[in-house]
Amino acid sequence: MYEQVARALRHAILHGHLSPGERMPATRTLAQMLGVSRNTIATAYEILRADQLTVAYERSGTRVAEMASVPAEMKRDAVTPPQSRYAARLRELRPSGLGRHRENLPYDLHYGDPPHNPALVRSWSRRLLAAARIAGPFYPDAKGFPPLRRALVEYLARRRGITCSESDVLIVGGTQQAIALSLRTLVDEGDTVAIEEPHYQHLKQAITAHGARSVGIPTDQSGIVTSELRRHRARLICVTPSHQFPSGAVLTLERRLELLDIAASDGSWILEDDYDSEFQYRGRPLAALRSLDLSARVVYVGTFSKTLFPSLRLGFIVTPPGLREDFIKAKRLDDLGSPAAEQAALATFIRSRQFEKNLRRTVLDLNQRRRILIDGLLRHGRGRLQINDTGAGVHIVVWLTTLSYPQLERLIELALSRGLGLYPIHPHYHSLPPRPGLLLGYAGVPAEALTRATEIFGECLDAVQSARGR
Repeated sequence: MYEQVARALRHAILHGHLSPGERMPATRTLAQMLGVSRNTIATAYEILRADQLTVAYERSGTRVAEMASVPAEMKRDAVTPPQSRYAARLRELRPSGLGRHRENLPYDLHYGDPPHNPALVRSWSRRLLAAARIAGPFYPDAKGFPPLRRALVEYLARRRGITCSESDVLIVGGTQQAIALSLRTLVDEGDTVAIEEPHYQHLKQAITAHGARSVGIPTDQSGIVTSELRRHRARLICVTPSHQFPSGAVLTLERRLELLDIAASDGSWILEDDYDSEFQYRGRPLAALRSLDLSARVVYVGTFSKTLFPSLRLGFIVTPPGLREDFIKAKRLDDLGSPAAEQAALATFIRSRQFEKNLRRTVLDLNQRRRILIDGLLRHGRGRLQINDTGAGVHIVVWLTTLSYPQLERLIELALSRGLGLYPIHPHYHSLPPRPGLLLGYAGVPAEALTRATEIFGECLDAVQSARGR
């Protein structure tokens, strides 16, 4: 109670409702007014005196301290101008649709939601508790927990064909921090950064905030069109070769080799975002682009946001040897190091092969969900959809062949009113695609709910099209 009284009086003083030098009410009087004990008011006054907002005088009681109110210019609601070029660029960014999770939707096809796996959560909780003792109470190594880095070296050689040393691996706070560190280390304001079209929204926003210029390079069924790169001479080329986001295309071997040749001849760097390569439903994926890199131009980025859960906020960079120290210093200045307990738990999870065991189960489960979603869309879409089934990842792209963009908005609104979350794909493009489409994630929806989700989708599609007929 005394804290509440102190907060109310502090607000009144700072906003000028009680003027500097004004005498505060007697403790007895204010206690009677508020219906509280006199000790409550006395304690609140002691808090205000400790905050130097009031002064107690022997003869004249407690008064508001001089200069205790907020200056007049701070009271106005006017927005403060940006105080740096970086802040100004941040204000120009449009809201991103990624990461926005709608609460209490029974059928939310939101990309990025993790698979619901109670067994994994229980296993991880046990390992995390044990890892807290291993990690200790001290600052973490900025490079990352050594056992985790060693475990990743073995894992990458086994699963992604990447040969590297422990000193090349830097633990970071997920893909987004890897992007930010890469921009700080490799790119100056005004430099050109090539990104895929369509693209990952948070990548483009990070480039814009950094002050660099992004150029969209078209993609087709074979991945990024490398022939379009040569005329831009980009400082940094950002690609998702194993599973292009969001189209799902896989970069062919021919284009991988051409991309590496362009980087070597132009002095460009390549950021390889290998965000969900583990989720392959038609055999093993191609080895990582980094495994073909003989000129040390590829910065390889991996994450555990999809294979475990995004709240973990752990990922890693395999740095080119010549840039190793630059990346480490950038990481150290950013946050001194990623959380050690989580790193220790992850190290034991990988070394025990529990990570790969969980991954195999997850792939089987997600493939089942993927098939249910696609089968339901085909059944209820009745020829009105084009589904890009790439046989990988945790999302699919659905093109609406019979709807306009205004009808797409109506479809999304109607679906939302019925508990179904749908998400457009066009925010991932620089300009609108010729026809509207949806980016549908299925990892976060139980298999049994996906059947009903596709039924609702078909009902909403029917309603939108019948409304057009009227």
